Amino acid sequence: MLRSYRYGRRLDDFDVDAIYAHPWDVTVDEGTLALFSASFQDALPVYASREAARAVGLRDRPVHPLLLLNLGLSFSVHDVSEQAIAHLAYIDVRFPNACYPGDTLRASSRVIGKKPVSQGDKGVVHVRTHVVNQDDVLVCSFERKALVRTGRVEERPPDPPHDVTQRDDDPGRRPPEIALAAPSPTRPPTRRGGFATFWEDLAVDDVYAHDTGRTVSEAEHMTLSTLTRNSHPLHFDERYCQQSSFARTRVVHGGLVLSWVLALSSRDTAGNGVWDLGLDDGVHSSGVLAGDTLFAATKVLAREEVGPLLGSVTLRVVGVKNTHPRALIEQGADLFTPELGKTEGKVKEKVVEISRTLLVRRRVPATSTP
Repeated sequence: MLRSYRYGRRLDDFDVDAIYAHPWDVTVDEGTLALFSASFQDALPVYASREAARAVGLRDRPVHPLLLLNLGLSFSVHDVSEQAIAHLAYIDVRFPNACYPGDTLRASSRVIGKKPVSQGDKGVVHVRTHVVNQDDVLVCSFERKALVRTGRVEERPPDPPHDVTQRDDDPGRRPPEIALAAPSPTRPPTRRGGFATFWEDLAVDDVYAHDTGRTVSEAEHMTLSTLTRNSHPLHFDERYCQQSSFARTRVVHGGLVLSWVLALSSRDTAGNGVWDLGLDDGVHSSGVLAGDTLFAATKVLAREEVGPLLGSVTLRVVGVKNTHPRALIEQGADLFTPELGKTEGKVKEKVVEISRTLLVRRRVPATSTP
């Protein structure tokens, strides 16, 4: 018997409150971590340095939260979005516990809602995805929305039985071992170099047009998509894309675009960060192809004192392609108003926008002694 299975779902395949246990079961090793870190160059020291991680209470250098997000997104494609037209939104992304090299990850998604759009041939599916380690410790939680066609995937094999459940309690925003105040706040740690921007330097309404861009290579985006187990052919199957892609070629996975943009912003805003407290209100407003050059801009939305040595800051980070954000701002472009809410003044160069809340070190007084 000839069989040709297809994965993902169309609108009628989704049942509200159904839980899909995604089949991937992946151990994250040091090699995966090194490849991701080399590609994204995030300046936040806790994610790169064992010494910095232990200094804030973690037992080792953790797996980068954005790698966890990319793994969770990609794991879920098999059951949720392999037939999707577009990924629409990132909602309430949290990293409540640290994940470490050697941990084995799996994920599940629960259908929160589904809604046909006005044309009747498509609909929006809303899911919550949980990524857990081998001990069922939640290391990443997020919601997302995807645009899918109506109907069913007739060639989809039946789901295997599973006993996966999802807890409904509110996940935390930081690993509990990261203390909000140092044991001796009057004696903050000495520093050997590092980045210049502390919590006090991030004033509300300040705007940063980050200087350096990053050109996306074809080999890199395909390698990272498959490394994270993203199975949507839009990202690696040229024959499929010639028929089904809006660009008639392979499109860069949105989670990678988001990660590169946040990394481009990090030297100016996150070099003294301690942890990502969450991401929210994230949207991809246009696609990215190999050869495009990404740039980032950031606006400081809010900040709050957390402890004698730490504060939180909420940033609106915007990614654009092929034009420096400084030039767009000087031309009068409205970079920081969400594109989906605009009736005029849309910025065609914008590719992603999201709010990022960070836990950041406060400035160490010059008179402090160890």
